[in-house]
Amino acid sequence: MTYKSYLAALTIRVIGLLIALTLLAFGMVSFHTYAIIGGVLLSIIAVYGLYRFVIKRFLEVDDFFESVKYRDFSRWFVETKGSQDIRELHKGFNLVNKTIKKIDSERQAQFVYLQKILEMVNIGIIAYNVESGDVLWTNDSFLKTLDFPAFKNIQFVEKRRPKIYDELFETYHSNTASVTLEMRQESLKVLISDTVFEMEEHSFKLIVLQNIEETLNRNESEAWKKLLSVMTHEIMNSIAPITSLAETLQKNVQESMENSPQEPLELEDINAGLNSIKKRSEGLMKFAKTYRSLNKVTHVNKTKVKASVLFNSINELMKPSLEDKEVSLIFKLEDPHLTFELDTYLIEQVLINLILNAIDATDAISQPQIIVTANHSHKGTGQIKVTDNGSGIPTEIMDSIFVPFFSTKKTGSGIGLSLCKQIMLLHSGKIQLHSIEGEGTVVSLLF
Repeated sequence: MTYKSYLAALTIRVIGLLIALTLLAFGMVSFHTYAIIGGVLLSIIAVYGLYRFVIKRFLEVDDFFESVKYRDFSRWFVETKGSQDIRELHKGFNLVNKTIKKIDSERQAQFVYLQKILEMVNIGIIAYNVESGDVLWTNDSFLKTLDFPAFKNIQFVEKRRPKIYDELFETYHSNTASVTLEMRQESLKVLISDTVFEMEEHSFKLIVLQNIEETLNRNESEAWKKLLSVMTHEIMNSIAPITSLAETLQKNVQESMENSPQEPLELEDINAGLNSIKKRSEGLMKFAKTYRSLNKVTHVNKTKVKASVLFNSINELMKPSLEDKEVSLIFKLEDPHLTFELDTYLIEQVLINLILNAIDATDAISQPQIIVTANHSHKGTGQIKVTDNGSGIPTEIMDSIFVPFFSTKKTGSGIGLSLCKQIMLLHSGKIQLHSIEGEGTVVSLLF
């Protein structure tokens, strides 16, 4: 916008007023009656003209601000009438209105876009005013998960489902928590998190709710299938020879009873058969004890431990095994002051298990090497990696590697990696495995 015409018109009126005042002053000094009268008249006309000129523009600006106050951005100011400066002023007003309308339209489109996304996600979301309880926004997934009709105030929930109200709206969940909600005819397992935020001098609470019942049931079903498959395999491997031996012994005893004079019973054969049955039974007992050991680790005793201290302890424990196998074990520590908060005994058990697995994996390698690294992950948390240059893990068994009792070793119990995973879960961490067959394996412990 240009103000040249406005400044020119204002300058002319100010000059006219100065001329009138000068004439008036001259008349008063020289006592010239006509000069005084002319000066007074011209001064009145100049002041009135200047007043009208200024007030008109103030009224135009005030009119524009009034429309802004009431958010009336649809108003169009005429650009073809009035003086040049007025037309320029109207153009500026229209440009501001047009820009605000465009911004508002874009914001509205973005709001609708985000609203559609939040409506489509399978996660329940609700935001409400903490003081009044009025619902600011909620999506269909929230209502569907809790089997609620649409409501405008959370008092609706308090009157009809007080237990759910207490769990959702009265309890503060600083971190994501797993909660069981008692519905009308069933219980529902959900993940819930919430936060409070300020907006326009009001406090609002945002609650995010995710139904994990179906996911848990599906994962539990898959876990049971894998577990039962492995257990069936192990049990059948022991039961089949026991049954076969029992049938053979029974047959021999029956034949001996029928033909005792001609065919005396061979006690050595019976003893050998019973001994085999005993061994297989002991194998089943060992299997049961191994299963029991998987459920023993239920809590951790966390303390702050320097990574260097942990590595020194592991190095001392693994020296004999490494010297026998002639395996090179290298510890790398990026930060000498790196500290973990963990259960030393349990994590030592995990690392020993992983290193022993790496030793077995590098058994056929000419220059076996195992590298244990501790550093900060990209998320800023600590991590420990065990890397080997061994045979790697075949792709087809990667999904079963953490299944209890699954083992690729002939003498393995299949409990090691399962126990490692459980220990990491108790530390609120996780264990990740990346392997390329023929190149090696990397196991990461993420805390």
